[in-house]
Amino acid sequence: MRGIVKRFPGVLANDHVNFDVNAGEVHALLGENGAGKSTLMRQLYGLYKPDEGQIVIDGEPVVFHSPADAIRAGIGMIHQHFMLVSTLTVAENVALGLKSTREPRLDLDRVAKRVEDLSKTYGLKIDPLAYVWQLAVGEQQRVEIVKALYRGASLIILDEPTAVLTPQEVDDLFVTFKRMAQEGHALIFISHKLHEVMAISQRVTVLRDGRSVETRSAEGVTRKELAQMMVGREIKPLAPQAFNPGEAKLNINSLHAMGDRGTEALRGVDLDVRGGEIVGLAGVSGNGQRELAECLAGLRKVTQGTALIDGQDLTRASLRQRIEGGLAYVPEERMRDGAIREFSVEENVFLRDHGSPKFTRGIFLNFAAMDAHARQLVSKFNVKTPRLDTPIKNLSGGNIQKLIMARELSRQPKVLIAAQPTRGVDIGASEYIRQRLLEQRANGVAILLISEDLDEILELSDRIAVMCEGRIVGIVKRGEATPEELGLLMAGVTKEKS
Repeated sequence: MRGIVKRFPGVLANDHVNFDVNAGEVHALLGENGAGKSTLMRQLYGLYKPDEGQIVIDGEPVVFHSPADAIRAGIGMIHQHFMLVSTLTVAENVALGLKSTREPRLDLDRVAKRVEDLSKTYGLKIDPLAYVWQLAVGEQQRVEIVKALYRGASLIILDEPTAVLTPQEVDDLFVTFKRMAQEGHALIFISHKLHEVMAISQRVTVLRDGRSVETRSAEGVTRKELAQMMVGREIKPLAPQAFNPGEAKLNINSLHAMGDRGTEALRGVDLDVRGGEIVGLAGVSGNGQRELAECLAGLRKVTQGTALIDGQDLTRASLRQRIEGGLAYVPEERMRDGAIREFSVEENVFLRDHGSPKFTRGIFLNFAAMDAHARQLVSKFNVKTPRLDTPIKNLSGGNIQKLIMARELSRQPKVLIAAQPTRGVDIGASEYIRQRLLEQRANGVAILLISEDLDEILELSDRIAVMCEGRIVGIVKRGEATPEELGLLMAGVTKEKS
C-alpha cells in the first residue's frame, strides 16, 4: 500500500500511509482507536476506495470495487465488528458470497461438513447449524475466523482475533498462524495486546493520527516502547490500591436461566460482590457470562434463584426499578445494548434518564439542563466528539465506550456490572476506563468485571471467579492467580480433576 489517503467529511483518516506485508510474514498493525488502522484495512479489503495512493498485490497494481474483488485476489479479513447475518446459520454465513451460492442448488451439507472439519482442525468450537443470533460474541468471532479459513486466502487481515480466547487457545491459534506463515501466507495482525504482538509478529507498524509513525522489527522491542509510539506519551502502570471491602452489595444465589438455544445457560450461580471490591469474572465466551450479566440487568428471565442489590431482591424487577435500586450496566455489545447508532451523543446520554425531574419541566424536556449535563459528562470523561449533536456511530469505539461509562457512572451506582469494558478499545482509552473503575471501587461501589482479557482481570480484580458451562468452577484471590491456572479453570479443569 503506497501513499494511501482517505478522507471523510471533516476527517483525514489516512494521510499518505505506506504499508507492506510479505509472504510468510506476520506484520502487526498498531494504533489507538481512530488512528486509521480499520480505514486502511477496509481499503485493502475493498470496502473503501482510496482517494489517493495505490494498492499492489504480487507486484501488480489493483483496484478493488468491493470485497468480492479482494476475495478473488486472495485476501481474507476477520472483522472486529462482525460481518454476519444474525438470522442465518453459521454454515449459511460461511457460504455467503461463494460461487456455489449461485448454483441452482446450494449444498449446505458440504459447507457444514467443511466448517466442522475446520473447527476441529483449528480448535474453534462452533456448531455449523446454530443461528448466529444464538451465539455469544466470542463464538461469532470464531465464525469470522472459520470464514477466512474456508476461503483459503493467501493474505489474511486479523482484526483483534484473540480478544475472546483463553491463554491456551491463544497459544494454539498462534501455532496455527505461524504454520500458515511458514506455508507462505501473509498475515496482518491488529491487536491492542502488546505481548501478543511481540510474540507473533516479525515486523510492527504503528499508526497515529492517520499517519505511519514507524515500522520496525518486532525483535527486541518492548511493550513500553510500543505503547509510547501509539499514544505519543508515556503510559503509567495502574497504582496499587488499598483493599478495604465493606458489606456485600451484590448477592447472587443459586441463579438459573435459559440460553437462546433452549438449553440451560446458568446452572446455579452463587457469587457475592462487596462494596469497594472488584470481582473479575473470567471464562471462555459462551459459558454463561453474557447470560449472567443480562439476568442482573433485567434483560433475561431468571428461572430459579435470586439476585439482591444492597439487600433488595431485584430478581424480577423492571429496568427502572433496578436503576433506582442502584444498578449500573455497561453491556458487552455497546452498539446493540448500550447505544443507538443513529442518535446523537447527547441523545445517547439521556436514553434512560430523559424522564428524570432534573431534566424536565412538567411534561416538557428541559433542553438547557440536558445540554449542560451532557457537556459536563463529555468533558469529565474526555469523550472526543466534534459536537453533542454528532451521531454516536461517527465516534471511535473508545469514545463510545467512555460515553456509556459516563452515562452509567453519573447515576452514582451502588453496583456496577461492567461487561467487556475495554474490548476493542485502544491502549489510551483502556487505561482511562480502568482508572475510572478503580475510582468507583475507591468510592465503595461493588463492581462485577466480566472480561475475557486475562491481563485486565489480573490487573484490576481483588478476587477472580471463573465460569465454565454455566457454573462458577473456582474463585481465586488476587496475587494467588496465574494465567495458566485461570486458563485451566476456564477449560473446566479443576484441581480435583487434574
